[in-house]
Amino acid sequence: MSRQHRQRERRAFVSGATSGIGLAVAERLAADGAQVFICARDAEAVARTVKELRDQGADADGTACDVRDAGRVREVVEEANAPAPVNVVVNNAGRGGGGPTAQIADELWDDVIATNLTSVFQVTRGFLAAGLKDAGWGRVINIASTAGKQGVVLGAPYSASKHGVVGFTKALGLELAKSGVTVNAVCPGYVETPMAQGIRKGYADFWGVTEDEVLAKFEAKIPLGRYTTPEEVAGLVGYLAGPSTDAVTAQAINVCGGLGNF
Repeated sequence: MSRQHRQRERRAFVSGATSGIGLAVAERLAADGAQVFICARDAEAVARTVKELRDQGADADGTACDVRDAGRVREVVEEANAPAPVNVVVNNAGRGGGGPTAQIADELWDDVIATNLTSVFQVTRGFLAAGLKDAGWGRVINIASTAGKQGVVLGAPYSASKHGVVGFTKALGLELAKSGVTVNAVCPGYVETPMAQGIRKGYADFWGVTEDEVLAKFEAKIPLGRYTTPEEVAGLVGYLAGPSTDAVTAQAINVCGGLGNF
């Protein structure tokens, strides 16, 4: 099968795709010619995003899904595969969460792990079992974080969940190495998204400073001097989802403006 043929037949699934990185990824993959199936918790936001993608000329569809719900995940895998098998899976759905560890409630810890880590396993397992592992070619791309490679102050649940995503990615990438299905993690640093705004507010409240002061503190740590954009993260996803990356697997690749060089 030629690379061009593979490119034309890509069908992508993107979770958490109604804003931020997920939306940018869906737009990028659609612009690259992939059919796109999206999901997120808010049904109205999914419908609005599907319409926007179609208005841009994309072949797009989607449905509401809480990726913490294993039963619903199984249903969505079936829905996404119904028109044609999905061969590009982008696990992007996630949330922040942290605070002083001694004060972290069980419910917060459990929800961060369920949203950021367990869902990646359940979604990926679903598509693999539905045929992706035997398709001969495919891509699993997990949106992790530089917090999946180093500790984050006041972010123990988030950092633990993203370390888990990186470990899962590397293990599965080795498992599937000879199958033609690559598995990689994209590790953004500070990215300007609605979630990033919420994180800055949390730090501002804890430190007793303004959100602008938190932003300045974070930007000072980035060699590039600014936050990464969702479109820049989507650029790496688009590359990994393309036909020329068959030899790139079991990797965790940073998009962080030099914040982490590991």
